Amino acid sequence: MKEIIITANDAGRRLDRFLRKYLKNASLGEIYKLIRKDVKVDGRRRDQSYVLCEGEALTLYLSDEVLDMMTGADRGSSSPSARRDGRKAKKQFRIIFEDDNILVADKPYGLLTHGDAQEKKNHLANQVRDYLIEQGEYDPRTERVFAPAPANRIDRNTTGLVLFGKTSAALKALNEMIREDMVDKYYLTIVHGVLRDEMTLTGTLTKDASANKVTIAGGGADGLDITTVVKPLEVLHYGNGFAATLTEVRLVTGRSHQIRAHLASIGHPVIGDIKYASAGARKANEYIGSRYHLTTQLLHAYRIEIREATEELRYLQGRSFTAPLPQNFDRILGSMRSGR
Repeated sequence: MKEIIITANDAGRRLDRFLRKYLKNASLGEIYKLIRKDVKVDGRRRDQSYVLCEGEALTLYLSDEVLDMMTGADRGSSSPSARRDGRKAKKQFRIIFEDDNILVADKPYGLLTHGDAQEKKNHLANQVRDYLIEQGEYDPRTERVFAPAPANRIDRNTTGLVLFGKTSAALKALNEMIREDMVDKYYLTIVHGVLRDEMTLTGTLTKDASANKVTIAGGGADGLDITTVVKPLEVLHYGNGFAATLTEVRLVTGRSHQIRAHLASIGHPVIGDIKYASAGARKANEYIGSRYHLTTQLLHAYRIEIREATEELRYLQGRSFTAPLPQNFDRILGSMRSGR
């Protein structure tokens, strides 16, 4: 038998959704069978849609062996979410803002926001969790299903701002605010060629998963609708007759590779971006690679503005957060401004 006291971070979840997270190795059919026969909340049977409340006692009438199998926990581990090897992810991010509810991280180049099949430990989400553990603000031994997590994500080679919810309520609020277009996300980049006018780009995006590449088509085509607002800031002339434009981009929708593919589709690919480079941009990319040692796209998520906020985070309404340019971006921009 296992008794779990529902914490503030677990409250508000449906019983079946809590159990699906906690008993991560159990099938959906097993979860529903448990709810019917082997689960009680404060001594009473509850149906799958019951919403858990803070302080309630959830009892699982399971043997230790079955519980360990369904949670994926080692025998004696106090929590299925505890780091079993005891190692911490080295802190590489900078904190732009932090309070009791959220943390705004500045992600460096080369770091994944979430883990993947190749990198399961050293990614931004784990680094933030380890930092919060060290600060005593998150204890995986007492949290059954919740862990601080990012509400947005940026590519490995894109730098800049990522919003984290430190509590379940805050993470839910951030996710809702982003989903309902209450949060504006701005990027800085340098694109090939001279971009003169501000424009709003629309279209549909389709992804080729095997090539890890997307394509942009006109409105009405099959795919995901996308909108990107592009604002030129400064024209730059460098090298032997090359031109580029420092550009601010606002994502109205947030899709994988959206900025890179949308800018390339109008003839202004991001400098250093080999994947979406046009034939005309390749020569400039070769010069940039040899001159500035740039091997990937130059893209920085530099500002987040919270135009509106849900009740939980109302005090953040109207706030904005800015991440300074990374050293390499600043160095390249300065060199281009001088014509080199």
